[in-house]
Amino acid sequence: MTETAPRDATPTRPSPPTAPERAPDDTPPAHERHPLPGARTHEHLRNFPPVEDWDHHVEYDAKAHPRKVPRAYMLVPTTCFNCESACGLLAYVDKSDLSVRKVEGNPAHPGSRGRNCAKGPATINQIDDPERILHPLRRTGERGGGHWEQVSWDAALDDVAGRIRQAILDGRHEEVTYHVGRPGEDGFAERMLQAWGVDGHNSHTNVCSSGARLGQTLWGGFDRPSPDHSNAKVILLFSSHLETGHYFNPHAQRILEGKTAGAKLVVVDPRMSNTASHADLWMAPWPGSEAAILLAIASHLLRTRKIDEAYLRRWFNWETYLAALHPDEDRTFEAFLDRLEADYAGYTFAFAAQESQVPVERIEELARLVADCDHRLSAHIWRSAAAGNLGGWQVARCLWFVLALTGSIGTPGGTSPNGWNKFIPHGPDVPAHDHWNELAWPGEYPLSTNEMSILLPHFLQEGRGRLEVYFSRVFNPIWTYPDGFTWMKTLSDPQKVGLHVALTPTWSETAEFADYVLPVGHSTERHDTHSYETHAARWLGFRQPVARVASERLGRPVGDTRDTNPGEVWEENEFWFELSWRIDPDGALGIRRHFESPYRPGEKVTVDEYYRWIFENRVPGLAEKAEAEGMSPLQYMRRYGVVEVATDVYRQDERRLSETELSGAVEDTSPETRGVLRTPTDDDSVPPLIGEAGAVGVRHADGTATAGWLTPSRKLEVYSTAMRDWGWPEHATPGYIRSHVARSEVDLEAGELVLVPTFRLPTLIHTRSGNAKYLNEISNSHPLWLHTRDAARHGVRTDDLVRLSTSIGHLVARVWVTEGIRPGVCALSHHMGRWRLHDTEGSRWVQGLVDITHPDGPDTWKLRYRGGIEPFSSDDPDSERIWWNDPGVHQNLAFGVQPDPWSGMHCWLQKVRMEPARPDDRYGDVYVDTARSREVYREWLGRTRATTGPGGQRRPEFLMRPVKPRRRAFRLDADRDGGER
Repeated sequence: MTETAPRDATPTRPSPPTAPERAPDDTPPAHERHPLPGARTHEHLRNFPPVEDWDHHVEYDAKAHPRKVPRAYMLVPTTCFNCESACGLLAYVDKSDLSVRKVEGNPAHPGSRGRNCAKGPATINQIDDPERILHPLRRTGERGGGHWEQVSWDAALDDVAGRIRQAILDGRHEEVTYHVGRPGEDGFAERMLQAWGVDGHNSHTNVCSSGARLGQTLWGGFDRPSPDHSNAKVILLFSSHLETGHYFNPHAQRILEGKTAGAKLVVVDPRMSNTASHADLWMAPWPGSEAAILLAIASHLLRTRKIDEAYLRRWFNWETYLAALHPDEDRTFEAFLDRLEADYAGYTFAFAAQESQVPVERIEELARLVADCDHRLSAHIWRSAAAGNLGGWQVARCLWFVLALTGSIGTPGGTSPNGWNKFIPHGPDVPAHDHWNELAWPGEYPLSTNEMSILLPHFLQEGRGRLEVYFSRVFNPIWTYPDGFTWMKTLSDPQKVGLHVALTPTWSETAEFADYVLPVGHSTERHDTHSYETHAARWLGFRQPVARVASERLGRPVGDTRDTNPGEVWEENEFWFELSWRIDPDGALGIRRHFESPYRPGEKVTVDEYYRWIFENRVPGLAEKAEAEGMSPLQYMRRYGVVEVATDVYRQDERRLSETELSGAVEDTSPETRGVLRTPTDDDSVPPLIGEAGAVGVRHADGTATAGWLTPSRKLEVYSTAMRDWGWPEHATPGYIRSHVARSEVDLEAGELVLVPTFRLPTLIHTRSGNAKYLNEISNSHPLWLHTRDAARHGVRTDDLVRLSTSIGHLVARVWVTEGIRPGVCALSHHMGRWRLHDTEGSRWVQGLVDITHPDGPDTWKLRYRGGIEPFSSDDPDSERIWWNDPGVHQNLAFGVQPDPWSGMHCWLQKVRMEPARPDDRYGDVYVDTARSREVYREWLGRTRATTGPGGQRRPEFLMRPVKPRRRAFRLDADRDGGER
């Protein structure tokens, strides 16, 4: 093992050898040399350089073949930033000039295990992209005008910090907003906003996963599933989540492992996805009917008593269920089961078949598979049905109902909540604040998961507030969100948005409307910690700037990451350190202290010190693992890029409470929360603890005290008291809400169809694949999937142009006729339709040049391509070899906002009317009437109930919420307490 040199050491820089140290044929396999931590087996490590060679690894230059030209590399681990999987990467840093020559999988990573999908190796394209932004830019004309000047980081920092400081001094905390797309890190940004004292976190969650989150959170307080696919007997997937990018690589590996061991794979998706092509059973239901199918399965399980009665007796809040719905019934568990069976008896196979348009035999087949799962039902739901439909959150709620009935929650081969497998270490001196930002957390959506970000431009337009400083961080709402023209209009108005700062490595449709475009790093150019629920274990990944790490190992001093990144590209953590000090230069605001070194009092923290403190103090077992290899914890994480914190993590609800946890705890005797153990506190000055009101666990009828769940009862809530308390008692139990695109709502003979826009190809990355040439060469067409029956009814063929009319406008797409989608449904993937207004701003690998006009007045907007994708000259000769030309259709522009009144999830599925393209239509055209989009916004807002909870609470404390304020902020002022507003 080669140890990492301490920061104050100055080792001699090794000279690159003139020939390999050993011939490839003489190299022992890596698994026979240095076993890597976290590796389950060593067999898959054969093709990786052994870890003792990572400081000096020699390979022949492939481009020089057949000549044998050796190159010396330092191999530095980091993590991929191209989807949420955060798979491990190993960067090959050329020791002669510190350039990154390639990236491949990191074999030490327990989530990805050395394997990557296409998106990981394509990181090299993003680093070398000739069109990436390398210097801070400031707008010189009107927003969207395409005029910029290069400025210094100091100038940008002083301007931004001054505006934030003044807003804080004026008490305008809610005017500072940080809007993030895929975060790629855990906890840092939230900590920064807490330190500023602003409730300014905004995310993309309600165009991604709010529906699934609410459905799962109501059960146990955790908002995602963590399936144990490898050990499953039945794998049940709702949606093509693998292809839509969620844990694609880690889950794909384990699904195939499960199948190899005999598991049955079931995919429920109206589209024949790649995942569905591997299924033992593919069901293509009518969109929005998925909850009906699940409830028919639940009814079958109850009717046949193929249920885990002991589990339900111990963990369901069944007494509350009886008291609320059957108050005259005996309070016995047997009575509960009888009433539960009767309550769900109407969800028959025939009913589910009618709603889903799936043959009843197929639903019965699925029910039999589930009933025989032997507590090993591994399931996943994230986007798709939960993200597409009115009431889609009930799909997730009903899926967890089935998991609970079969006793498959937290078991080997079953499904756990994400919090059992995710690990987030926090930095020192965690701050808190007292603010509540109703631009993100409006009263109409007290159960939203998470911020109501899709409504921000509408809120600003109708005068609910304004923004002084708006950060869009690696995020592109004009392209990603529905009703993008309303975003464009709002971001163009300095009265609504005072200063827009785009933190991004690349140009985007949204960055064109910024005041500053500040270049931040890709996955090989920044620091982050993160952890995801890839399997039944816990791990912590460490993204790091690889050229900086290599430079320091070679004894070359580094001031900050800009010294080794291309141009003036900066990592965000150091940017936030510096910005926070400039907001509070004398410490009078109490902000600066949160960014001071824990090792050098009063001095600005360095990125090494920040992560050193976390690794030394917050990561169980890391210090011991590092010591065993003669390293400090920071050196260990820089060497391996990851640490496995725990393995074989199951049944954390049954974790026995320690004496320390029980000390001073008082047992609740209230009927609905009987047995909950709380540490008494009346202190409103602290943020809510995990769960509610100081709860630490639950005491069971047998006297045992365990951690339980995070709900008010600390049990799995088959009856959700939160739904009742916040005004929706009719939806307190798992149920079926007919979608806005249910079969009964769509008139096929009148030309109506359901448009599914929620899938994308696994080779693309939303906005960030724009500057990855390898990925664009793989995936560069944008067809509208249309079933053969629908094509015949409409009289269209493959490659014909059609107009799809939505509630606020229309778009023009090109048809692909296929049997791979159910009749009555068409689908257009969410990965293309990229455009630029100015030739100098964008990624010409993927974006077409457009004109945006107002053909029928100021509220009408029309986007039309001036040209497709064409070869261009640059420092990369491949840019002149571009052979594809389709920029795609920006469909989201033509969608009005459709927020689910419970979860806040944008209901993506669209009822559209299809007709052949008209003579003046052109491919890619999008036309929108924003006056109509305002009407649609108000129509969906009218579905809500603006209700406060007990004691005037704004929202349930146990629901997850980024940047949680102190508990007192959860209650309205006394004069507004209670009742409806």
